[in-house]
Amino acid sequence: QVQLVESGGGLVQAGGSLRLSCAASGRIFSYYSMGWFRQRPGKEREFVAAIRWSSGSTYYADSTKGRFTISRDNAKNTVYLQMNSLKPEDTAVYYCAVDKGFSYSDYDREVVYDYWGQGTQVTVSS
Repeated sequence: QVQLVESGGGLVQAGGSLRLSCAASGRIFSYYSMGWFRQRPGKEREFVAAIRWSSGSTYYADSTKGRFTISRDNAKNTVYLQMNSLKPEDTAVYYCAVDKGFSYSDYDREVVYDYWGQGTQVTVSS
């Protein structure tokens, strides 16, 4: 069993930056992967970024590539999402999640993720 706790959300002006953290309790095996998703107002939850725990290989949605960076600290069992050049359309509840594996074809699908955090609100003002 893995429990996830996100932090770092808040209110920021457009063009600003935030760093989200997701601390995992429980054993994170090397073959796990972790992802960030977000749910914007009135929209379905969507993929933001993912990282393979062992290799650190990263994957991004087109909408966030170049602005967001996912990273992990194996010793702290923590994954981060550095968000730069934020836009009002980035306003959302951000969730981290753990997949007990990795699939090159499905890493952007929330259905493959086994554990989820409670989410943290990010609001970007114009």
